[in-house]
Amino acid sequence: MKRATSDEEVSVDPEKTSSGTSATSQVKSAARVLDVLDDIAANGPGTQLQLAKRLGIPKSSLHALLRTMCARGWLDTDQTGSIYRLGVHTLTVSSAYLDGDPVLSRARAVMDEIAAATEETVHLGRLEGAEIIYTAKRESKHPLRMYSAVGRRLPAYSTALGRAMLAELPESDRGGLVPHEIKAFTSQTITDRDALLAIIDKAAQVGYAEESEESCLGVRCFGVALPFSRRSIDAISVAVPMSRLDQGREDLIIETLLSVKARLSAMRDNRLVR
Repeated sequence: MKRATSDEEVSVDPEKTSSGTSATSQVKSAARVLDVLDDIAANGPGTQLQLAKRLGIPKSSLHALLRTMCARGWLDTDQTGSIYRLGVHTLTVSSAYLDGDPVLSRARAVMDEIAAATEETVHLGRLEGAEIIYTAKRESKHPLRMYSAVGRRLPAYSTALGRAMLAELPESDRGGLVPHEIKAFTSQTITDRDALLAIIDKAAQVGYAEESEESCLGVRCFGVALPFSRRSIDAISVAVPMSRLDQGREDLIIETLLSVKARLSAMRDNRLVR
């Protein structure tokens, strides 16, 4: 059997079963490319030395990798050529993903409807592991300072989007997606795990989730899962400044979200029984 070269070197998942099956193998060079992209996306640009330290990759091994990624447009450098940042090709690929995702295309009309009814900021998000990723956004007609760019990740427990999706899971599965040590994003973030699980349980009962200033001070959010399919991993939320939120506006937002959810559920159920 041909021995793997350094570029073909394979690392095997340590969770391989005793029978030798169900192992996950990774080509090291490919894994390192993805690690570089993930690191810069999460932590920002860096020099070769900084990236080597952040990723635990030898600087000598990283040099050729970074040059190749720059040549292919995945990375770019500053004028000095010493600081690496994401390249324009990442935008091309992400745009292609957004254009081709079936849920995003179906959700556009729903987002427009909710934005028109509430005149507030509307977010679309997807559950990935224990995090949510913002996949689309409609801006409010009113000023709202909230960092919620498309592509941003947040722990599911800290957002109305995430809680709405967690509430759709079987109760036995929810605990695995709420960590025992909970990071506080603001002074209002709930860090008691039992309290968070109780909030998610309540969301499952009432059909919508909410959070107040837990991921962004001064902002309250309400969210519902989008029942496009049997397993809901997408959700939609409305974010509104606390200063503009009275009981009438809160009721309008919740009623709008629940109405949309009920209509989509009926459409899904009719499609499944045909």
